[in-house]
Order: sequence, then C-alpha cells, then structure tokens
Amino acid sequence: MTTAELKPAIPADEEQRLEALRRYGTFGLLRESVFDDIARMAAFICRTPISLISLVDSNRQWFLSQSGIDACETSRDASFCAHALVGTGMLVVEDAREDARFARNPWVTGEPFVRFYVGAPLLTPDGYALGTLCVVDHEPRRLTAEQKDALLSLSRLVMTQLELIRLKREMQALQQSFAPRPGTLIP
Repeated sequence: MTTAELKPAIPADEEQRLEALRRYGTFGLLRESVFDDIARMAAFICRTPISLISLVDSNRQWFLSQSGIDACETSRDASFCAHALVGTGMLVVEDAREDARFARNPWVTGEPFVRFYVGAPLLTPDGYALGTLCVVDHEPRRLTAEQKDALLSLSRLVMTQLELIRLKREMQALQQSFAPRPGTLIP
C-alpha cells in the first residue's frame, strides 16, 4: 500500500466545507473549557483512554480538545477523522490493524498505537462536516448502542457550542459597527 492510498478522500463539496469551517473563526481562539469537559465525558461514557474534538482544514487536523494524548494537531493525511468527512454518519473502526485504510497509518504502527476509533461528525446547520468528536483505544473493541447515541448527542453539543461562539462573535462585530465613532456627537 502506498502513502497515497492512506490519504482520506476529499469531500465533493470541499471548498464549501472549508468556507463553512472559516465561519467559525481561528482555531486557536476556539479553545474553551467546555470542549475539554465534553471530550472527557465522551471518554468516560465510552470507557476509552483517548477522546478528541478535531477540526479538519485543507491540510491538517487540529484538536480543539484532547484527552489522553499530548498532540495538538496532525497532518490531514494521517487523520482518521478526515475519513469521516465524506459522510454524515459515524465512522467506526473496531480494529485499525484489520482495516485497509488504517493498517499502515503512523498512529496505528506507532504511538499512540490506535486500534479502536469511533468518530461522530461535527455537522454545521447546513450539513458540512467540520471534524469529529472521537474516542480512541489501544485495544480493539465495540461501543454499545447507548454509547454511540451518547457520542452523537455530545457531537451535537460541540456544534451548539461552536454556533454560540460564532454568533457571539458576529453580534459583537455588529454592535461595534453601530457604536459611535470617537469625536462623534450623539444628539
């Protein structure tokens, strides 16, 4: 298998998806403790040592929150989450060593030795997948139906928080546009 075969497919609507991602602002400014809380809840509910909230741009995957690993980002080519962008459903990989898409992935063959991955897509109100809320384990396994439902609920909560941040930023910009300019007399 060549490196090119490891790369995730690019969604047909990639330009629109990236534009939707840009509406949420600069990744670094999105860091908030609520995302860490959600990631920890996902790991607790799914009983995994690792959970991540990832956003995927044109060439990297950036972790809005991570629990159980120290990395802040990876290349898109090595990203499990980028594979979830081409659909609207949950991506389930019960044993990455047995999945042709991931068997030679550096996250499988080296640290953190990913075996199990489930990613719930982070879908915008207009249907674009920005990334995932995912749980990861070092051992092959399965989630229960209840755990999958909870992960999907938490992914919607992540998007609700992202929407609130976006709307707050837009509201502040609108308020500033109506603020009186210095030196302007108010009748």
